[in-house]
Amino acid sequence: MIKTLKKILVASAVAISALVSTSAFASTSPYVLMQQTADKLFGDIKANQSRIKQDPNYLRTIVRNDLMPHVHVKYAGQLVLGKNLSSATDAQRNAFFGAFGQFIEQSYAQVLTQYTNQNVQIESEKPLGDKTIVSIRVNVLQNGNAQPIKLDFKWRKNSRTGEWQAYDMAAEGISMVATKQNEWSGILRQKGIDALTAQVTQSAKQPITLNK
Repeated sequence: MIKTLKKILVASAVAISALVSTSAFASTSPYVLMQQTADKLFGDIKANQSRIKQDPNYLRTIVRNDLMPHVHVKYAGQLVLGKNLSSATDAQRNAFFGAFGQFIEQSYAQVLTQYTNQNVQIESEKPLGDKTIVSIRVNVLQNGNAQPIKLDFKWRKNSRTGEWQAYDMAAEGISMVATKQNEWSGILRQKGIDALTAQVTQSAKQPITLNK
């Protein structure tokens, strides 16, 4: 009886802890999340420059650990698939989302090869009001008079959980989601989702290369 009671109390404590953590995370501003994510992401890239120079693909590990937990791969994938989403089976969708997640990881890592140890400036927080989608500018400041590298992260508030999640990154104004939606529409129309998934899988395997 006592053991059973202990188990119930432990289970309740874990459940309450998880609920509190989820609620706290869900109520966090996307600007706060962006700052925290950027601090960790760019800090790890800066601290591992020697390793990255020896093995550029290590950038993927950093992106996987620091950025991908905040990315809503499924939502981004749904935007890319567009009207083709409704005709795909659950298995086809899951296969595509899995491949697309790997592709996002590879793409973000390649973009971030432009960062070494520059200063990073996050857009100041603005009132959210009832907004469910916000775009937050991240400027990677360059030396001298060179223009900063402009990265715009788009965040969306999950209507079910209240959690803010990133779903797109635009480098110098070019949205990855919009670009791939246009680029892949022909493949989807002519060959279908399975052919696209195969192509995305291959693209995601491309090694990260550093600018010489």
